[in-house]
Amino acid sequence: MDAAVLAGLIMVVSIVIMLAIGVPIAISIGLGSALAMTAFMSLNAAMMTSAQKMFSGANSFPLMAIPFFVLAGNIMNNGGIAIRLVNCAKVLAGRMPAPLAQTNIIANMLFGALSGSGAAAAAAIGGTIGPLEKKDGYDPNFAAAVNICTAPTGMLIPPSNTLIVYSTVAGSVSVSALFLAGYLPGILWGVFCMILVAIIAKRRGYKSEERVPLPVAVKTILTAVPSLLLIVIVIGGILAGIFTATEGSAIAVCYSLFLGIVYKNIDLKKIKHILLSTAETTVIILFMISVSLIMSFVMAYTHIPEIIANALLGFTQNPYAILLIMNIILLLVGMAMDPTPAILIFTPIFLPMCVKFGMDPVQFGIIITMNLCIGTITPPVGTILFTGCKVANVTIESVFKHLLPFFLVTIIALMLTTYVSPISMWIPRMFGLVQ
Repeated sequence: MDAAVLAGLIMVVSIVIMLAIGVPIAISIGLGSALAMTAFMSLNAAMMTSAQKMFSGANSFPLMAIPFFVLAGNIMNNGGIAIRLVNCAKVLAGRMPAPLAQTNIIANMLFGALSGSGAAAAAAIGGTIGPLEKKDGYDPNFAAAVNICTAPTGMLIPPSNTLIVYSTVAGSVSVSALFLAGYLPGILWGVFCMILVAIIAKRRGYKSEERVPLPVAVKTILTAVPSLLLIVIVIGGILAGIFTATEGSAIAVCYSLFLGIVYKNIDLKKIKHILLSTAETTVIILFMISVSLIMSFVMAYTHIPEIIANALLGFTQNPYAILLIMNIILLLVGMAMDPTPAILIFTPIFLPMCVKFGMDPVQFGIIITMNLCIGTITPPVGTILFTGCKVANVTIESVFKHLLPFFLVTIIALMLTTYVSPISMWIPRMFGLVQ
C-alpha cells in the first residue's frame, strides 16, 4: 500500500476510534496525526516533527490577540458593562413588539461587538435580562430561545476570536478584512431574528412598552457610550493603521479594565477569577491550534484535501451546488464539534476549492464561521445552547421547539451570505482591504 494512503487511513481511523472512546478532541487529533507520520518516517522523526509543528503553530504573533480578547471579554462580563448595554438596548428597541426580547437581541449584538464571545454574551445578557422577562410574563423557553439564537452574532461582529483562528489557518488573510466582513452578516442575523420575534410577539399578544422620555433615553445612551467607544477605539485603530489586531486586543484589555474600575465592579478577587478563566480558555484554544499543525502536515502529505475536492468536483462542477454541499457538511460538523477545531480541520479542505472557482478567502471565512456559529446553538455539543439554558434555568428539551423558527431564519441569513457576496465583501472593498 502507498505510504500516503496508509498514513491517511491511520490518521482517520485512529482519530475516530479515540473520539469514540471519549478521548478529548485535541489529543485525538494530535496523537492520531503523529501516529500517521510513522507510515512514512521513523517513530523518532515523527515525534520530533510533531513537536516542531506544535511549536510553530503556537509561535504566531497574530495568535497573541486571542488571550487578550478573551481577557477583555471576561473583564466586560464582570465589570458592569452588560447592564449598561441592556439599558441602552432597551432605548434602541423603543416600542417594538416584545420589547424585552428585542432588547435581548440588540444587547447580544452590542456585547458581542465588545467581547467577541457568544457564550459570554449569552451568560451576561441572558442573566441580566432574563429575570425582567420573567417578571413581565414572557414564556421562559421563548425568552431563552431568543437569547441563545442571537448570542452567536458576537462571533461574527468584530472583534472575533474565531475569525482570528481562521486567519491563522488560511494563511495570508487579513484580520482587518475579516473583521469588517463580519459586520453585515452579523447584523443580518440579528435583524432577521428581530423580525421573527416581532411576528411571534403579535401572535402571542406581548405588549409594547410606553415611550421612554427623551431626557431619560439620552442619559441612558450616554451612560453606555464609554463602553461602546471600545469598538471605535479598537476597530478604528486597526483600520487606521495605528496598531495591529494584536496590539488592539491589548488596548481592549486596558480600556475594559479601566471601565470596570470606574464602574466599581472589579476588585482583586474578581481579577484572580478572571485571569484563571482566561488562562484556561486560552490554553484550550492554543493547544488545539498547535496540534492542528501536525494534522495539516499529514493532510498535505496524503493529499486529503485534493482527494475530497476531486470527489466533490466529480459529483458536480456547479459552484452553487458545491457551496450548498459544503454548507450542509459544515452545519452537520458544527452540531458535533466546537468552532475552533472545525475551522482548523475543514479550512484546508474547503478553502482551496472555493478559491478555485473565484471566491475570496475572506468571504469563505465568514461562511465557515457562520455555519459553525449555528452549530453552537444546536445539540449535542452546542456551547451557547447549554449556556443559555443554564442561565435561563430551562431544559434543552423544553426550549428546542422554540428554537426551530430561529434556525430557519439563521439558515436563510447563511444562504444569503453564501450566494450574495456583497453582504460580506462590500465593507472590506469599500476600505480597500480586498479587491
